[in-house]
Amino acid sequence: MSTAILTGQPVPGSSLEGDLRSLGFDVRIASGAAEAETLLAGVPAGQRVAVVDPRFVGHVHALRLALTDPRFPLAAIPGAVTAQQAGRQALTRAMARENSAAGEMPAGGGTTLVDSLADRVVAALDTDGAEVHRPELGSLVATVPGDPQARNEARQAVAAVDDEAIRLKSAVKARDGFFTTHLVSPYSRYIARWCARRGLTPNQVTTASLLTALIAAGCAATGTRGGFVAAGVLLIASFVLDCTDGQLARYSLQYSTLGAWLDATFDRAKEYAYYAGLALGAARGGDDVWALALGAMVLQTCRHVVDFSFNEAHVVGTDATANTSPTAALSDKLDSVAWTVWVRRMIVLPIGERWAMIAVLTAVTTPRITFYALLIGCAFAATYTTAGRVLRSLTRRARRTDRAAGALADLADSGPLTEALTGPLTNPARRLPGFTAPALALLGGLAVVATAALTGFGGPWTVAAACLYVLTSALAVARPLKGALDWLVPPFFRAAEYGTVLALAAGAEVNGALPAAYGLVAAVAYHHYDTVYRIRGNAGASPRWLVRAAGGHEGRVLAVAVLAALLTASQFTVALTVLAVAVALLVLVESIRFWVSAGAPAVHDEGEPA
Repeated sequence: MSTAILTGQPVPGSSLEGDLRSLGFDVRIASGAAEAETLLAGVPAGQRVAVVDPRFVGHVHALRLALTDPRFPLAAIPGAVTAQQAGRQALTRAMARENSAAGEMPAGGGTTLVDSLADRVVAALDTDGAEVHRPELGSLVATVPGDPQARNEARQAVAAVDDEAIRLKSAVKARDGFFTTHLVSPYSRYIARWCARRGLTPNQVTTASLLTALIAAGCAATGTRGGFVAAGVLLIASFVLDCTDGQLARYSLQYSTLGAWLDATFDRAKEYAYYAGLALGAARGGDDVWALALGAMVLQTCRHVVDFSFNEAHVVGTDATANTSPTAALSDKLDSVAWTVWVRRMIVLPIGERWAMIAVLTAVTTPRITFYALLIGCAFAATYTTAGRVLRSLTRRARRTDRAAGALADLADSGPLTEALTGPLTNPARRLPGFTAPALALLGGLAVVATAALTGFGGPWTVAAACLYVLTSALAVARPLKGALDWLVPPFFRAAEYGTVLALAAGAEVNGALPAAYGLVAAVAYHHYDTVYRIRGNAGASPRWLVRAAGGHEGRVLAVAVLAALLTASQFTVALTVLAVAVALLVLVESIRFWVSAGAPAVHDEGEPA
C-alpha cells in the first residue's frame, strides 16, 4: 500500500485523486502544511508516501514515472514528491523545516509555483544534499498552473499528447541489437502490455522464457530433423519472451534486484542448456560434438567477463567524466553515421543475432555446423571488441579508482592459495612494471592450458604447470589492479580455468568425460555470473567464505590437474561429475538464499546486449 497526501482540496473537475488511486495510492487530504506534516508522520513505516499539490495538471504516466518507480528512494516532478522507506527520514525533515519556515499554506492553493509545498520540500531536499530522482518526461506534461488560464493551457497540452503511446514506446530498451530492435520489439511491446493488463509480472514472463528454452533444448536432444526444427522455433519464442519481460518491467515499472538477476542468469542458463541439447541430439546421430559445445560455452563466458571487467574498470570505476581516448573519439564519429552503428552492433553478435543464427542453423543444418558457425562468429566478435577496448585502455587518460580495483579483484575469484601467497609476493610485485599483472595472468594460463592439451592425459607435467599457474596468479593480484590493462586479468583467469578443464576432459578420451566437464564449467560459470550481478546490483561481491569453499580459480585448476594425474580416465570422469555437483550445490544454495532474502535495492540493467 502507498499513501498520497494532497496538500489541499482538489481543484473542481480535476481527475488527480482518481489518477493517484489508479496508481495504487490511498489518498488523504490535508487542509494545510501542518496537517500534511501530521499525516506524513502517521503513514506506517515501510510504505511509500507521496506529497502532491492539488493543483497538479499532467499525464498519468508522468505521475507513474515519478511516484511508483521502486529504484529510487526519493523522486519528484513539478508538484509531486515521493519517498520510499530509505528516503522517508529526509522527506520528513524537509517537510518539518518548510512548514516551520513558511507557516500554513493556503488550503485552496496559490498563485505562484513557490506556493507549492511539494516543490518547496524538493528544494529543501536539494539543499540538504539528498539525491532526488527526476524522471525524463519528454513530451509528457507535469506542471502546477498558477491561474485559470495557465490551467486551461496545461489541460490542452495534456490532451494533445497520448501518454499511453509514449509509455508503450519507452518500454523498449533504448539501446539494443538490430534483430531485437527491428524484428522483435515492434510486436513484443504489445505482448508486454497484454501481460501488464492481466497482472502478470516480469519474473513470471522470465520463467516462461526459461521453460520455453528448456523445452527447445529437449527437442534438440531428440536428434531428429523435426526436433531440430521445433527447437529453432521454440528458441526464437523464448527470445521474444526474454525481450517481453524487460519491456513489461519498463512498462509497469516493476523493477527489482531479484528480477534483474533472474533475467541475466536465466539468459545464460537457457543458452548453455540449449548447447547441451544440441550435443545430446548430435550424439543420438553418432556425432560427438561435446568438445564444440563446451568450447562455445567457454568462449561465450569469457566474452561476457571481458564485457563486465571493462565496464567496471572504465565505465563505472574511473575518475574521468568522459572517455578521452582517440579510439573512443573515432567510435563517436562513426556513431553519427546510422548504418555503421547497426553494422557494429551486429558484428559483435549480441544475444538477438546470436540466438537467431543458432535457431536457423539448428533447423536447417546439423549441430556440428551450428557450433562451427557459433565458434567462428563469437571468436571474431571477441577479437573485435577486445582489440577496441585494449586500444581505448592504452590511450585513455583516467585514473582507476579503489572501487574499480576492488571490483576487478572480486571478479578475479582468487581463493585460499592466492591468499596464502599474496603476503610474501606483495613487495616483489610492487617492483614489477605496470603491465605485469595481465601478462602474468596470460602467460600462466597459456602454460597450464597448453600443457594439459599437448602432454597427454595423466602426466605430471600438467600438475607442474598448474603449480606455476597458482604462483603467477597470486603474483598478478598481489597489488591493486589499477593498471591500464589490468581489467584483462579476470577474463584471462576464466579462460585458463575453463580451458584446462576442457583440455583434460578431451584428453581423457572416454565417454562421459566431456559432458562431466561441461557440467563443471557450467557450475563454476554460474558462480562467476552471480558475482557479476551482485556487483552490478550494488549488493557486494560473493562472500569470501563461498570463494574459499569453492577453492578459487587457481585451487580448482590445481585440483583438476591432480585428479587427472592420480586417477584413470574413467575415475577422472566420475571425479569431475562429483566436483561439478558439489560446486553447483554450494553456489546455487548460497545464491538463491542471497537473492531471495537479501533485500537489495531494485535495479534495472540497460547496458550492452549480452
